[in-house]
Amino acid sequence: MPVSERQIAEFAEDHLWKFPFDTSPRHLAGPGDPRHVTHGLAAAGWPRTPSDPLSPKIVLHSPDHRTSLRFNPYASSWWALRAEPTDTMSGWYAQFGELVPAEILSSLTDALHTPPPAKDPDPWQTLTAVGWLPDDQGVVRSPDGMCRVAAYALDRREPMDWRGVAHEQGYGQPDGREIWSAWFNSHTPVHLVNAFVTALVDTTPLQREMYARTAHYSATHERSSLTPQQVVDAHTSRLNALSGQARAARRRKPATTVAPAPPGRTTTPIRR
Repeated sequence: MPVSERQIAEFAEDHLWKFPFDTSPRHLAGPGDPRHVTHGLAAAGWPRTPSDPLSPKIVLHSPDHRTSLRFNPYASSWWALRAEPTDTMSGWYAQFGELVPAEILSSLTDALHTPPPAKDPDPWQTLTAVGWLPDDQGVVRSPDGMCRVAAYALDRREPMDWRGVAHEQGYGQPDGREIWSAWFNSHTPVHLVNAFVTALVDTTPLQREMYARTAHYSATHERSSLTPQQVVDAHTSRLNALSGQARAARRRKPATTVAPAPPGRTTTPIRR
C-alpha cells in the first residue's frame, strides 16, 4: 500500500512549523521521526499487517512476504528486521534500539529495494576510510570515542555477527553506559550492513527541531540552512524514488509464459 496523501500531509503538518537544526554526530542525534522508515517501506509496496488500530505496534511485510519489519516501543529493541529462509538463501535477522536514528535505519531499509552489488562491500573499509579508528581487538571507534562497530564469530570459519553500539565516555574504561545498539546476525547480507555503516559514518548532520530528544547532551545543534519546506520536500522526493524503484523491480521479475501443449492436454505455466 503506497503512502497516502493524508499521511504525507500529516508528516508535513508535523514538520512545517519546526525550524530544523543540524544535529551531529549522527550516532548521538536521537531517534528522529520513525516515518522515515515506515513511509519508505510503504512507498516500496510493503503493506501493514492489520492490527489493533489503537496499538503503537507496527508490522510491515515485503510484497513477497519473505521480509518483515516490526516496530514495538514496548520491546528492548524497538525495531526488528527479519528475512525468512528460502530454498536458496539463508534467513537473517537484525534489531535496533530506541535511539538509533531513523534516517540511519532507513538507509538500510532503502537498500532492500536495490539490486545488491556484484561484489560485497567491506564495512571495515567504509569505517576506516572516514577516520574511524581500529584497535587491536578488532573494534572500530568513532573519532569522539562514543560509538563502536565490531564483528564477532565463535569460529573463525563461520560468518560474523555485526554489532554497533553508541555509549557514553568510559572515564578510564573503554566504554560507558550504553545509549543504543544495533545487531546483525551472521547471515545478514553484507551490503545491508554496509548501508547502515555508510549512513552512520556520514558527517552530514541530521535535522532535528530545537528541543527534540537527542541520544546524548553532547550532540551539537546549529540552526540549519534548510527550510522546513525543504525537509518535507526531501522526504516526499525520497518516497517517490522508492516507489519508482519498486515498480522497476517488479518489471525485472521473470515473465511467466505458457508453453505449447500437446493436443488434448492442458497448458502448464513455464517460468523462464
